[in-house]
Amino acid sequence: MLFTDEEKLRYPIGRFKLPEKATKIELKHFIKDIESLPSQINRVILNCTETQLDLTYRKNGWSIKQIVNHLVDSHSNSVIRFKLALTEDIPVIKPYDEAKWAMLSDTQNCPIQLSLNLLDTIHQRWTILLKSLSNKDWEKKLFHPGSQIEYNLKQLAALYAWHGKHHLAHIELALNTKV
Repeated sequence: MLFTDEEKLRYPIGRFKLPEKATKIELKHFIKDIESLPSQINRVILNCTETQLDLTYRKNGWSIKQIVNHLVDSHSNSVIRFKLALTEDIPVIKPYDEAKWAMLSDTQNCPIQLSLNLLDTIHQRWTILLKSLSNKDWEKKLFHPGSQIEYNLKQLAALYAWHGKHHLAHIELALNTKV
């Protein structure tokens, strides 16, 4: 499949492909990706000015600050989703309007260090949970009514590992293209 320039900007690492199964080695990679995301983002935006934090990766795209705050929102929700799947029988999760959340004042005006600290704390706690899961736990499921997909936790880990890398690539694009 050929990608348009717009598609390359929207999906710089490619679209997510839902795995049917994930091996133990793949799960370890997903967990490592999730665990390391905050430090990778910190490294990339370490010396950014406020002006740079307002850069976007494409026209009408989110700013770096909005992306970081989106990751906080999204990954906070993910921890809750994992906990729901671990404690309930195929729970139906609540979707949210990411675009509207990205426009809220805390997303646009929160000091970046506060958001980075929160992202780091969320990922530390999430990683503790992920590393504790048994083979049986990884097979537990939830239902996402927005996508109409029933995910097991292996697939959800794959999704969020991809999600972090996807937005890290957006941040790098924003800093390199200065749209």
